[in-house]
This record gives sequence, C-alpha cells and structure tokens, in this order.
Amino acid sequence: MNKSSVGIYIIVPKVPVSIKAVVICFYTDTGLHYDRYLREVIDFLEKDQHFREKLHNTDMEDIKQGKLAKELDFVGHHVRTKLDELKRQEVNRLRTLIKAKQDAEGGHEMNHKVLLKQFEYMNHMNPHTFEVEDLDKLIQSATNDLENYDKKRHEEFKRYEMMKEHERKEHLKNLDEEHRKDEEQHYEELRKKHADHPKINHPGSQDQLKEVWKESDGLDPNDFDPKTFFKLHDTNGDGYIDEQELEALFTKELEKMYRPNLDEDDMTEMEEERLRMREHVMNEVDTNKDRLVSLEEFLMSTNKKEFLEPDSWETLEQAPTYTDEEMKLFEEQLAQEESNLKQKNSDLQKQKEELERQQEKLNAQKAELQQVI
Repeated sequence: MNKSSVGIYIIVPKVPVSIKAVVICFYTDTGLHYDRYLREVIDFLEKDQHFREKLHNTDMEDIKQGKLAKELDFVGHHVRTKLDELKRQEVNRLRTLIKAKQDAEGGHEMNHKVLLKQFEYMNHMNPHTFEVEDLDKLIQSATNDLENYDKKRHEEFKRYEMMKEHERKEHLKNLDEEHRKDEEQHYEELRKKHADHPKINHPGSQDQLKEVWKESDGLDPNDFDPKTFFKLHDTNGDGYIDEQELEALFTKELEKMYRPNLDEDDMTEMEEERLRMREHVMNEVDTNKDRLVSLEEFLMSTNKKEFLEPDSWETLEQAPTYTDEEMKLFEEQLAQEESNLKQKNSDLQKQKEELERQQEKLNAQKAELQQVI
C-alpha cells in the first residue's frame, strides 16, 4: 500500500509553505514518539547550512509566500517516512505480543530472550517469569500507543484544515473585490468537483468487500467467500488482518474521491478518510479490541445486519472537522505567535545594535591605546 502521503501533517507537498512553517512553530508536545521525531526534524534544520542561510535571509512575509518550499519539502518526506516506520514497528510489536500470549495459553514455551530483546525498555519486569497476565499488560500498552497515535493524527489533521482555511481567508483579504469574487467562485467550483464522485460503499460492508474481490482480486462477485477473502488479504499469512492490511482494502473507495493530479482533491484529506474508515471497521469487527482482526472475528462480522444492509457512509467532506469556536481560538493563537515572533525579532535586533555599539567603543579604545604606544 502506498503510504507516501501519511504523516504528521505539518509538511505536505500541495500546501503552501506558510502552513508548514507556522504549524512547526506551534507544534506542541505530543508524546514520546512524536517528540523524538520532531527533535530529529529540528536537528536536521539546525545542522543544514543551506537551510540556515536561507532562513537567515528570509522574513515572515517570504515564508508566507512560499520561498522556503523547496528547502522544507525534503523534511516533509523525512518526517512521513519516520512516522510510517514508527507505525510499522508498533504493529509488529503488537503482533509479537499476541503470538507470545497464544503460545502461553496453548501450553507452549515462550522464548523469553526474544521478548526481552524486543522490550528492553521494560526491564523493571521480572525477566524470568513472563506470564499471560504480564503479556496482557504489554498488549494493552501497545494498543494504547496505537490509539494515541491515531488521536494525534486526528488533531494534526484538524490543525492542518484550520490552517488551510486561515490561509484562504488571509489571501482573500489581500484581493480587490473583483478578484475576491473570482477566487471564491473558483473555490466553490473545486468543492463541487470534489463532491461529484461515484457512491462510496460503507467500509467493511458486503458491497465494499465484493468490490475489492472483483476489482482488486479479479474474482466473480457471485463467488464471494468471506473465508477466502480473509486469507487473500492476510498478506503476511499470520492469521490476522492488521491495521495496514485493513487500510489497503479501502484504496478502491478512496480512489473514487481522490485523484492526486487534480486540484480539488487533497491527498492529506484522503489519508484522514482512510484512517476514519479503518477506525470504523475496527470498532465494528475487532471484538476483543486487540487492534487485530482474527478470522473468527471477521466471519462473525459477515453475519451481522450492518454487513448486509449498512447505513450510508458519511464522508469527510460531510463531517465538520472543527467548530467555529475552535477556529476562532486557533486564529487567536496564530496572532499571538506572530506577535511573539515579531517581539523576539525586535529584541534580537536591539541586542545586535547594542553589541555593535560596544564593539565600536572597544575599537575606538584600542585605537587610542595604539596611538599612545
């Protein structure tokens, strides 16, 4: 599955760099994993001589006009790659725990050394007696990590959407009435084009899975068999459909709404829609809440009314991402941050001028001493 557009939503190719720069300024503590990767980005920016020189010669207006876009695009790819790798690590970690618990419950001996190596940061646990209860705690920890990951992605997406709207409004303010009307008309046309797409099947429904069976698997919809479908899409053959394998099932639905070469379609919004679909199906199918779909859980879900006669799916464009109050607060934060940056710049300029005066004074004193000598 192509995950190149997944990430933290602070760097996206189709977004003006002002969004990228300001969101970086506003980025808050989002937990261990996000903190680590944010520090990596900061380290990259500080160590890159070319970027430092560009930033030194660029003011906020230049940033708003996108003059640092090329320099930041690489950072965006770096961040997305890192976060994708983090997600893969979390899923693999969870899979290891589930397998160990199954071995314990089945009376098989667990490989303690392998587990200890996998979870070195949990050395406070007894390294000699991994019990089922201990594994339950670790599994809960892993699922909590993934839940927090999703929550942070939703929050970052909300900020991304609010910043887009803020930028659009700011752009309109700088236009005369005629051009402003043209821009607003163009904006509405893009919205209508995006909304004009084929019917979206309810994620996880029989209709949606049959479409995958036909279009992706190349099989006759009349021969649809849930057990065969499960085995086809358990791509690593571990007996579970994990979150990434599940998200891959929604690609055909998402392609109805999002095309990467069209202005009206935003690939960041597509990935948020993918996340919403996956969360919905997991909530319906994953009965033991271990964030993995077993064959038994999958087959049980195909007997439910929701599978055969689902409600219509409310797409992202139909579900408000933020409230008016949240938008108001966000814009107040932006204004405060810009004010703080201007004040900091002013203070630094004053310090620079004072240092220059002191240097001139020292140079004059040095010249006087040389004359005396």
